[in-house]
Amino acid sequence: MIKHSSISIILPCFNEAENLSDFLPILCNTFDKAEIIVVDDASTDHSYEIANNFPVKIIRHPRNLGNGASIKTGARAASNEYLVFMDSDGQHNPNDIPLLLEKLEQGFDMVIGARTAKSHSSLFRLIANTFYNKLASFMTGFAIKDLTSGFRAVSTHKFRQFLYLLPNGFSYPTTSTMAFFRSGYPVDYVPIKASTRKGKSKIRLLKDGARFFIIILKVGALFSPMRLFLPISLAFFTLASTYYIYTYTTTGRFTNMSALLYITSIITFMIGIVSEQISSLHYRFSENIARNNDD
Repeated sequence: MIKHSSISIILPCFNEAENLSDFLPILCNTFDKAEIIVVDDASTDHSYEIANNFPVKIIRHPRNLGNGASIKTGARAASNEYLVFMDSDGQHNPNDIPLLLEKLEQGFDMVIGARTAKSHSSLFRLIANTFYNKLASFMTGFAIKDLTSGFRAVSTHKFRQFLYLLPNGFSYPTTSTMAFFRSGYPVDYVPIKASTRKGKSKIRLLKDGARFFIIILKVGALFSPMRLFLPISLAFFTLASTYYIYTYTTTGRFTNMSALLYITSIITFMIGIVSEQISSLHYRFSENIARNNDD
């Protein structure tokens, strides 16, 4: 059984004074033996002063760096074997933490609290998250149930391997989940019900949604390049062949456009091959980091 004294609970925080005053008393009373780290991302309200009233470690950024940057700061400062990440807005129930830790005991390196459909604040968010989950599942080859959940428990030294990959914005869950899957680390999910937060969410659907999409493609291309480049190459090859058949049957010739499409297909395929070689070097680099952390 994982003891509470062996976990570090990390709370990225930006202007969450209203929620911290309700959430921290519950968390500190429930996990009084755990290391609780509040990373204040240069809040302009009274978040720092409120957190300072509780037995937690507080790290304050001199300026606003982003949610992902706060996660990285907390992960570097943690001193325990396991990390638990939670939102500081009170959406996550501390009583669900033992469910995540139980899965870690079973040998998983990352356990994610997967929100139920009713936990999403709007139909649009549910549709968007479903789309991202499907896309990420295709890119990694594993079923991803909740790509953007910020409630998760991980092995500390495994998580630190990928700190250099994590963006400073809100898409750290996306990157870390895909990185763990593609590196062969076992990941599992626990269904949770997220509460409604007080105040307005800081995630901007269009801007941050576009970032999630790009990051899925970027991390997917890093860990499994041919899953991205091979379908594109086949699409160009199919288009070239279709156009060639059309021009040959109508005009009896092979056009420059068909040649251009075939060349594009070949170039895209070769980029995929080169990316696979780069990916293998990345795996070796990650393994070296893991060995160094173990030492």
